[in-house]
Amino acid sequence: MGEPGLVVRDITADEATALAVQAELERRWATSGTAPVRRVPGRPGVTVRVYADVRRPGTGCDAAPG
Repeated sequence: MGEPGLVVRDITADEATALAVQAELERRWATSGTAPVRRVPGRPGVTVRVYADVRRPGTGCDAAPG
């Protein structure tokens, strides 16, 4: 990414865990929102990609960088 504080994160896990992690990141920081779930044939689990700006708080009431 071109600026400090901007991140891209691929999360690979079972679908429920991947979506829970994505939701937690969204609660803490400004993110790209709910991403499509990607499946790779022959590979267990799913992958979601999240873009986040850790300089800006997310939707949670106690959201704070850190």
